[in-house]
Amino acid sequence: MPDLALVARLRAAGCVFAEEEAAVLRSAATSPELLEDLVRRRVAGEPLEYVVGWVEFDGGRIAVEPGVFVPRQRTAYLVELAAPLLTRGDTVLDLCCGSGALGLALARRVAGLRLHAGDIDPAAVACAARNLEEVGGTAAVGDLASALPPALRGSAAVIVANVPYVPSTAVALMPPESRDHEPRGTVDGGADGLDLLRRVAALAPTWLRPGGTVLSEVSLDQAPAARDAFAGAGLAATVHHDDEREATVVSGTHAPGSTPAT
Repeated sequence: MPDLALVARLRAAGCVFAEEEAAVLRSAATSPELLEDLVRRRVAGEPLEYVVGWVEFDGGRIAVEPGVFVPRQRTAYLVELAAPLLTRGDTVLDLCCGSGALGLALARRVAGLRLHAGDIDPAAVACAARNLEEVGGTAAVGDLASALPPALRGSAAVIVANVPYVPSTAVALMPPESRDHEPRGTVDGGADGLDLLRRVAALAPTWLRPGGTVLSEVSLDQAPAARDAFAGAGLAATVHHDDEREATVVSGTHAPGSTPAT
């Protein structure tokens, strides 16, 4: 199939970045027959990342599988904020880990991390475990902290939590690729989108070491409420925003002797 024909076929199916997707599909296909199968799946609306089995994220490939949340490119901003806080030997907890993309990206940036990931979905944990094997990380099934070894309490230098933060009423407005293919629980954050973030804020002081930091992505209009949730848990909260990527991250640092606000 000529490249121009492939690009035209993808564009007609609504693929905004048809040229880039055509190149990815060609690189993943080892035969014309396989290429045709991949293209048919993509044209039918299946996310490109599921079709080829990986996503490029923070300069490296992350394996993804159908039914597992696909890391968004803007979320690399969270990795960029977290990485300078870490040195060799530090403990990192990756909650709501999905494919394990955040933890893996940090471990690729900072060698020698002790990485523990958790997710409530067994399919996501299986995918994360395979991804994290290369950096010696582990992944376990559990609801937030229940996936973590109790011995890690008070030891984390960084907690990254890519929580679902889309308000329930807005899920239906999401692009079909996410709405129709990713599990609702990976995007639906409750009435205002911050149900899981508030739970992460409440548990963070127990798991962070003094001076440790928790980071979560939110939308820009959610940032004040997310900052208040972190501050209410006794964390020194900061809002970070990247205009170019339209990415917003809220961080909370566990100061020694801090206590939740009343």
